[in-house]
Amino acid sequence: MANESPPPRRRLVGEPLLYVMTIFVSLGVFLFGYDQGVMSGIITGPYFRKYFEYPGPIEVGTMVAVLEIGAFITSVAAGRVGDIIGRKGTLFMGAVIFTFGGAIQTFTLGFWSMVVGRIVSGFGVGLLSTIVPIYQSEISPPNHRGALACMEFTGNIIGYSSSVWTDYFCSFIDSDLSWRIPLFIQCMIGSILAGGSLVLPESPRWLIDTGKETEGMQVIADLHGGNPNNPVAVAEYDEIKDKVLEDRASGEERSYQVMWRKYKRRVLLAMSSQAFAQLNGINVISYYAPRVFEQAGWIGRQAILMTGINSIIYVLSTLPPWYLVDRWGRRAILLSGAVIMAASLVATGWWMYIDVPQTPNAVVLCVIIFNAAFGYSWGPIPWLYPPEIMPLNFRAKGVSLSTATNWAFNWIVGESTPYLQERIEWRLYPMHGFFCICSFVLVYFLYPETKGVPLEEMDAVFGEEAREEQLDNESETTSLVQGAQADPERLRTSRTGFEDTGNERRPSWLSRLFARNRSRSDYEPISHDDH
Repeated sequence: MANESPPPRRRLVGEPLLYVMTIFVSLGVFLFGYDQGVMSGIITGPYFRKYFEYPGPIEVGTMVAVLEIGAFITSVAAGRVGDIIGRKGTLFMGAVIFTFGGAIQTFTLGFWSMVVGRIVSGFGVGLLSTIVPIYQSEISPPNHRGALACMEFTGNIIGYSSSVWTDYFCSFIDSDLSWRIPLFIQCMIGSILAGGSLVLPESPRWLIDTGKETEGMQVIADLHGGNPNNPVAVAEYDEIKDKVLEDRASGEERSYQVMWRKYKRRVLLAMSSQAFAQLNGINVISYYAPRVFEQAGWIGRQAILMTGINSIIYVLSTLPPWYLVDRWGRRAILLSGAVIMAASLVATGWWMYIDVPQTPNAVVLCVIIFNAAFGYSWGPIPWLYPPEIMPLNFRAKGVSLSTATNWAFNWIVGESTPYLQERIEWRLYPMHGFFCICSFVLVYFLYPETKGVPLEEMDAVFGEEAREEQLDNESETTSLVQGAQADPERLRTSRTGFEDTGNERRPSWLSRLFARNRSRSDYEPISHDDH
């Protein structure tokens, strides 16, 4: 009995591991959702306004939107950082930097130290907002990838909602703690994310891409139940490994210039999705919801209360995509969301314009409808779409550009909204409604569907395999014609469809081309179980 070995340590594997990883990395997006909500509440509080000597719209816009400057800078750099130190290391770095910036904000001594703290937090947000969607897409099976990304976005909106309600309850504190406590809470959450990221598994695709095949195979096996001989796990490993070897054989430099030249369409689509996520008006509501409600007639703490009620419905609206995104697809959700958002923004402006006794309640209803439409459509999908459509060797860089686009337009909207609310008043909302219509047109004509497509097979969605094979076959046809006189047998075998190889006959290059074209025309997204 004394020589018996201890029982094997139980590990978290399979779907439980996948869901735990998804929920935990969602703390990364929880943090910048929390930041949006916390700033929307405290900037209207009497103690905050008194402490900062009653800032005007430009000062308020700067304090709110300056975070996006820091986020823009590091989201551009995150592509290279994520390739060098990995997804897990970038997650840890982003959490630590965000926590440090939150501490500066919590113990700020005035306007400029608050601005510095916001920029530092922005550095962390830029890293987190880039790497979390990449990590999520690289650990998710294709038939659940959309749902898991939407769960991640729900974490973002839970962060927003929890901060709004924190603001509301802290508004009853008669001191500066009414705004310092909500800021300090984000430091605690950032610390939890930083500590937990140290024990998360690394992305298997990054491990395989950097030559750590054994570790990558172990993570894949764990995600499929823990058995390294699982045929689905082995097939997924082989597919990733083949794609990595293919990319290495091409000898391409992994630079932004090469990415732009080869995948310009994908990069522009990824960037446009994030640009319109901001131009469609969400941060007019997320950052300045209490000010919107004050314009409509709700005053002081009532405006924060209305924002809190709106945030609960906002959270609930992010739940349907868990089911719909892998059934309806990305396009249908984006198109329907754009229409509803445009209608609700136009209605918001109209009710403010006529300014009747029903206006306060009507504006609350319009804002709730807008938030719900955004929460199920242009909220989650622009975070899901870019890492889906970018190839592995350029995924981090492509997503970094799309995320940088998000923060650039986030800053434009955040900085300009307080000024525009005073200058053009109700016209601000139909203006963003117009951008919703533009986004509808863009998606309808240019966005391909990616539902259920494995990441390694995304080339077929964009027709890039067909273009490469066409170039290869044109080259082969030229050599065939040139060599026909010297080798008539080669031309004959191309017509019969077989080539003589000594002891056996195999299909010629022309027959293989037709077979490939037939399989491509019949192409349908495959599920994870089909590997």
